[in-house]
Parts: sequence; structure tokens; C-alpha cells
Amino acid sequence: MKSLTRKTLSSNSSMSFKKVFFLFIFFQFSLSLFSQIKLCSWNLENFGKSKSDSAIDFIANTLKPFDVVAIVEVVAGNGGAQAVARLVDVLDQKGFDWDYCISDPTSGSTNSSERYAFLWKTSRLKKLGRAWLDSCYQSEIEREPYFADFIFEGKIFTAGAFHAVPKNKQPETEIKYFKFLPEKYPTKTFIFSGDFNCPESHTVFNPLKGLLYKPIFTNQKTSLKRECVSDECLASEYDNIFYNSTKIKFSKSGVIHFYKSFTSLQSARTVSDHLPVYFEFFLN
Repeated sequence: MKSLTRKTLSSNSSMSFKKVFFLFIFFQFSLSLFSQIKLCSWNLENFGKSKSDSAIDFIANTLKPFDVVAIVEVVAGNGGAQAVARLVDVLDQKGFDWDYCISDPTSGSTNSSERYAFLWKTSRLKKLGRAWLDSCYQSEIEREPYFADFIFEGKIFTAGAFHAVPKNKQPETEIKYFKFLPEKYPTKTFIFSGDFNCPESHTVFNPLKGLLYKPIFTNQKTSLKRECVSDECLASEYDNIFYNSTKIKFSKSGVIHFYKSFTSLQSARTVSDHLPVYFEFFLN
């Protein structure tokens, strides 16, 4: 029988220590990932009955890694709410149970009125109370923002979805009212997401930034061109997420270049003319 020397025992002890150390690091890393919330915002361009089953399945596969999703540009008329329900039914078949809420049509003109929707994994988040379309500035904002409170590990944040008027209608005339929302709701930890039709570099965002709300992107184009030019397929810096940096810790952000899964930009645009944008964060 092979005898155990002091050197062997020392070597085994060293190996055991390293194993425990790496297991501890792995556990801490896994715990950190589990404590992280993944939010996605996506303008799904006329999201309604025109979306095919294959498009709905593609959207579900794109969204399934996230904990909470804000959908912008849900059709206000027939088919919008049904399309959201179809999407959630498909998501439910992909490994997690999801819940959702849909806004009433926004208060703007019939031609511009839309709905918003929030989707979330019930194993990760719980919605508190009723979501609401903010009516405070509905006469100044064509499609007033939609808000919902969520609780995660005993901490609450408020997700917001917004779709500004097109660039030719001066979206900055609407965005300027966002600086008043933190004062109107002083106890809420806001995350403002959506299609602002305006780059974050515009001075209209300066008051919000002065309140320590930070954008997840700078110089990031998020809308699709009609045709790629010299391999450049993105058009404008429209979609973004602004978060309360005093109460939320940034982890990661990005865009999903979903159009690369299609043979042409035209076929990709049957899903949407915008990229999904995402934000991974911790609540302080």
C-alpha cells in the first residue's frame, strides 16, 4: 500500500482548498447573475393581427432570455391585444410561465393611438397593483407613457414604456415633460424605455440627466434602413432606456441584431423596423 507522506497530504490539502475556493467563486457568480434583472424594450411596428405565426415564434425566441419586456407600438384597434396574448402563449411553451398587461389605447388622435404591453416571467417578478397610462400630460403627449410597478427580491422598480411622435413632429416637445415625472412620483425607481424618435445626445434629455437618469446607450443606432448600404443597415438612434442611477446599478446593455437571421432586410422588417434593446441591472 502506498504510504501518505507529508508532501502528499500538503498537496491534497492545497487541491481541496483550490476546489472550495473555485466553488465559492462560482456560487457567488451564480448568485450575482440570479440577482440581476434583464429588461428588454422593443418597438414591434404595428404589432397586431398582421404578424404571422412564424413571426410571433421568432419574436418569442428573441425575448425568452429576459425577465421583463416592454412592447411599444401595439395596434390600438382589432388584433393588438390578441397579438400580445398569442405571443405570451408561445412564450409559455418555451420553458417559463409568463404574465402580461396591456394598456388601453393612448389618448391621441385615432390615427396615432396605440397600446403598450408589459410581459414578465412570473418566477422572477411580480407586478404590484394596476399598470397605468399617465394622464398628467396627455394633452401635451400624443401617446402618454405606460407604467407598471414590479417587485424583485423585496425591492420595487417602475418600468415605463413610451413611443414619441415621429421626428417630423418634433418629439422633443413631448420628451421635455419627462423631467417632471421623478418629482411627481418621488418614491418610485423609474426606468424609462421605448422609442423616443430622438437621440440621447439631444439637449431635451439634459434635465433628466441632471436628475441622475442615465441612458444605457450613446451613439447607438436602433432603427432599420429600408435597404442596407455598404453593409450598414441601421438608420437612427431612436430607442433607449433611461434609469435612475442613484437606485439602480448598471450591469450590461446591448441591442439584438435580429435582422441578421433573415435572408433580406425586407423579410426582417416583417417582424419590426427596430432592434430590441436590453438592459441588465441590479436594484440597490
